[in-house]
Amino acid sequence: MSKLTFCLALAIMLGLFFCRSTAQTPRPSYRVIAFFRAQSDAAHISFVHEANRWFSEMADAHNFCYDSTNNWDNLNPAFLAAYQVVLFLDSRPEKEAQRKAFQQYMENGGAWIGFHFAAFALTPSDFPQNWNWYHDTFLGSGAYASNTWRPTAAILRVEARHHPVTKDLPPTFSSSPNEWYRWSNDLRYNPDIEILLRIDDGSFPLGTGPKPHEIWHSGYYPVVWTNKKYRMLYVNMGHNDIDYEHHTNRELSFTFNNEIQNKMILDALQWLSSK
Repeated sequence: MSKLTFCLALAIMLGLFFCRSTAQTPRPSYRVIAFFRAQSDAAHISFVHEANRWFSEMADAHNFCYDSTNNWDNLNPAFLAAYQVVLFLDSRPEKEAQRKAFQQYMENGGAWIGFHFAAFALTPSDFPQNWNWYHDTFLGSGAYASNTWRPTAAILRVEARHHPVTKDLPPTFSSSPNEWYRWSNDLRYNPDIEILLRIDDGSFPLGTGPKPHEIWHSGYYPVVWTNKKYRMLYVNMGHNDIDYEHHTNRELSFTFNNEIQNKMILDALQWLSSK
């Protein structure tokens, strides 16, 4: 086995995937590291695999470096120093040292995008609300309160027309199918939070059930927002539709099959990586 083959095999085994670099390719304009678990819920696992493929393709096309890892112990100051943007694809750090390193990274000017389950917190559950800085101060959303079901597309309305992430989006557009979350805190009353996208009233009723509370008929639901004290963006999208009913776990939808959503994420990366 060659040294290169051995290194690649070791990286895959450790869950760490580094961007490619050759003498013929230009130096990447910025570096992105994505953390993921991909251990439970086929819908979240599907999204993680899709995200790693899509971000790698976008990195090649737009001259940035994309790495990903499922080793959350890499969430430490020395490792993070090499990256301008951090992604949480499907979870959050659980160890105190990892949490401290992430908070320090963000308070020192680092940048972050979190998707869907990265904001989840429910007590009691495997992911209790036991990190006040992250859920209340940083995200502002507090704990998870409820969700729609099944995953369905929604009409999304731009709330901040002049923000770099949304300025080139149409006033409304249709999302990819998603399981939409509701939160314990009303973000409209948090002066640090700027809501960029919300569910448009034309989406209602949203969800198909079968349980009545899984279908939303009215209300104000932010789905993309930023905290003005940090360089961050939370994106509620990140749950692909899966055939659970027939026990096939077949993928029925993909998050990145949506050009408008994709543009928003690329614009977000450009905004966050530019100091």
